[in-house]
Amino acid sequence: MKKNYILISTFLVLVIGSCTTSKNTNSNDLYDSLWELEYISGTRIAFNGLYPERKPVISFNKAKGKITGNNSCNGYTADFTIKGDNIDIGEPGPTTMMYCGDGEQQFLNMMEKINSISIDKESKLNLMIGEIPMMRFRKVTQ
Repeated sequence: MKKNYILISTFLVLVIGSCTTSKNTNSNDLYDSLWELEYISGTRIAFNGLYPERKPVISFNKAKGKITGNNSCNGYTADFTIKGDNIDIGEPGPTTMMYCGDGEQQFLNMMEKINSISIDKESKLNLMIGEIPMMRFRKVTQ
């Protein structure tokens, strides 16, 4: 009986925990907000070394289906579609052409690989490959 109680308790904790880990990404929290990058995976250079002066930002315009922002130095735009937790980001379109170090290329390369999205319980935007967060953004208050 004690084993069953522990098993049922563990199962309930997992179910309740998994239901509260992310918000619906179709909510208005995502759109018409400015998000600043605070983490990027897969780099050999420390985050503050990649973006010493200005952090990349991203904004989602639902009506136009466009992402706009800057990759720490140059502005960019790209098309996007979201279905559930899946996101398809088009190739970043026109960008300005200043060279600003390795951070901007790291950012754009990672954007091409992203295929899912979530907003976690701390209201952080996670751009992911599958279920693995590759980029994390915080909402910027304007």
